[in-house]
Amino acid sequence: MDIENAEVARLFSELAELLELQEANPFRIRAYRNAARVIEEQPEPVAALAREGVQRLMDLPGIGEDLATKIVEIVRTGKLKALAEARRAVPRGLVDLMRVRGLGPKRARALYSGLGVTTLKQLERALKTGKVREVPGFGARTEAKLLEELGTGGAAGERRILRAVAAQYGETLLSFLREVPGVRHADIAGSFRRARETVGDLDLLVDAQDPPAVTEAFVTYPEVQEILERGPTKASVRLRSGLQVDLRVLPPESYGAGLHYFTGSKAHNIAVRHLGQLRKLKINEYGVFRGSRRVSGATEEDVFRAVGLEWMPPEIRENRGEVEAAAKGELPDLVELGDIRGDLQMHTTDSDGRDDLDAMARAAEELGYEYIAVTDHTPAVAITRGLDRAGFRRQRKRIDRLNTHLKRLTVLQSAEVDIHPDGTLDLDDVALDALDLVVVSIHSAFDLPERRQTERVLRALENRRVDILAHPTGRLIGRRAPMRMQLNRIFEAAAERGVLLEVNAQPERLDLDDVQCRAAIEAGVGIVISTDAHATAELRFMRWGVDQARRGWARKPDVANTRTLSQLLKLLAR
Repeated sequence: MDIENAEVARLFSELAELLELQEANPFRIRAYRNAARVIEEQPEPVAALAREGVQRLMDLPGIGEDLATKIVEIVRTGKLKALAEARRAVPRGLVDLMRVRGLGPKRARALYSGLGVTTLKQLERALKTGKVREVPGFGARTEAKLLEELGTGGAAGERRILRAVAAQYGETLLSFLREVPGVRHADIAGSFRRARETVGDLDLLVDAQDPPAVTEAFVTYPEVQEILERGPTKASVRLRSGLQVDLRVLPPESYGAGLHYFTGSKAHNIAVRHLGQLRKLKINEYGVFRGSRRVSGATEEDVFRAVGLEWMPPEIRENRGEVEAAAKGELPDLVELGDIRGDLQMHTTDSDGRDDLDAMARAAEELGYEYIAVTDHTPAVAITRGLDRAGFRRQRKRIDRLNTHLKRLTVLQSAEVDIHPDGTLDLDDVALDALDLVVVSIHSAFDLPERRQTERVLRALENRRVDILAHPTGRLIGRRAPMRMQLNRIFEAAAERGVLLEVNAQPERLDLDDVQCRAAIEAGVGIVISTDAHATAELRFMRWGVDQARRGWARKPDVANTRTLSQLLKLLAR
């Protein structure tokens, strides 16, 4: 079986991290990072491209002969010699250190050189004994921040990975198991099915005529590195990526009960079991029982019906009011991917995108969208080579020409306008007035005090030209904590001024998070779900944003980009 794109990308990403610790050539590091991203986004398996030869791989953006040769090596052997050499050159554990928020490669090297720290436990011990502040470049304040990060999950040693990455491994494995003769149903359960933004492992459930045949296929799957447990109806393995996958094979009469039980969450399951107890029923992964007699459990609907509830979407099973809503018949009709009519944040080669305007428009047309907004950066974020007023004026001419040729799609001109630390915007009002809609966001000064950060955003929202506040908290999952802000004040101001808040679909952002999304909607704020795509392949990230919005109880009417273009423009005009 072909190696997954995610696995090839993971090996390149690890190599980039190790080279960074060795202070290698930054252009070389960047090349591996860019290659990892390009490979991960490819809709085609790079293994299939590799079989066509090095030249075919060199057609991919940013992939030269050296990188293409390494991809072929990985596809053929499952390994990368350059990575093995880099691993030998760097003490084990330093990669985990550099992933702690507030460290990075330079500081991780300093801790190793000054204190011999190579593990997270050693780091925690050095922090608690006050030794870290003695290392040049550190201090008491940094020491306190790092200790806080370790205590609140800021370290990468927790072995949780982005759901979007886990999907590349889990969904391929699921398809593989569905091909085993006699398999009737197969699903990924657990936090993955509930659309949590990260997962620690994967739980696979299968209903099959021949359970031992399924477990045999599972443990001999080519990506399996280690078999942790093996039996006739259950097994557990660790993939080459390090991801643990657990399998349960259930009989058809128990499949629905098992799917409900292993989907969770624990708090939700306890609430449902309590309702069962009130009806003198016992509910577990094997079914719904009255005494020793199974009365239902073949489907999830059966389980919910047994306790007087309607079926509820997995994304909201967190015991945050969904059980009570289901009992009253008041569950929300959640937004679906098919409801989305357009994407209101993306970037082109006019700033830091990797595909040009025409390519992004063609890809959006293929997705069936009615409209897109091109939101290239403004000059404040220097690394993105943002556009100034003249640059946006030139882009407008190309958008207008493009719109005359497009059949079903309308391209709106927008900009992702940076909010300066004082709350002013990175484009003047004349330039803003020339845009079809205005998206604003923060890319600097993330550590301002809560009051100042809040006032910064509120001042930006006072500009009547602002339509959307993008990735409002600025978080990067596992890498950068959300900005400290009084979100209730921002929600209130957004609702009052008609500013929409974004649920950013980039897998490492998913910002707003689920709790914040629900709070914004309850405060009367409209939301948009946008991909923030920097390449045509990233337009498919909409799936992750919709899942996040569903976790936030978002309905179709709550999401502005489920509207037709004319309806959207009327909404923005208000």
